[in-house]
Amino acid sequence: MGHYYSENPDVPIREKIVEVYLRGCRFKFVTASGVFSFGKLDRGTELLIENMVLKNGWRVLDLGCGYGAIGVVASRFVGSVVMTDVNRRALSVARKNLKINGVKNAEVRWGNLYEPVKGEKFDSIITNPPVHAGKDVLREIVINAPRHLNDGGLLQLVIKTKQGAKYIKALMDGHFNEVRELARGSGYRVYAGIA
Repeated sequence: MGHYYSENPDVPIREKIVEVYLRGCRFKFVTASGVFSFGKLDRGTELLIENMVLKNGWRVLDLGCGYGAIGVVASRFVGSVVMTDVNRRALSVARKNLKINGVKNAEVRWGNLYEPVKGEKFDSIITNPPVHAGKDVLREIVINAPRHLNDGGLLQLVIKTKQGAKYIKALMDGHFNEVRELARGSGYRVYAGIA
């Protein structure tokens, strides 16, 4: 299983450093083979990071964190971040990225989707969902988000316009009080569902 959404990708480990400028700050990330977006920051994640709503004091969940770009950036603007992923290699790299970027208010947990945060609530859940894992996974992310959000909390996600945007938007419309398009560009859309 070489998929980035599997627990133990079976591709040989290779690492590459990426340096990026996001939300007015410089970041350095270790990326790894077998983890989503090896060797670069993908356009969808970048669009999400530049447009995600973040507030001082918020508790944020970076769901399916990969190498941790969303959580690391969010940690500069919020109270605390929990980063989760089913991919053990991703978590190892995410931990390195917390260290490299001097992040003290974030933690990394292993598990599938919401399992690592059972019974916990957040002000925002932010994700670049694993579209290639299938519609059932996307559906689970959206329909279970409200039970992990405080009142008025946000599910923020990015999706390819031609790969599931209509499906995700309809799902969100059915499970959130309001859905807003925060941004669009490079073939992606960023949505926020308000619980």
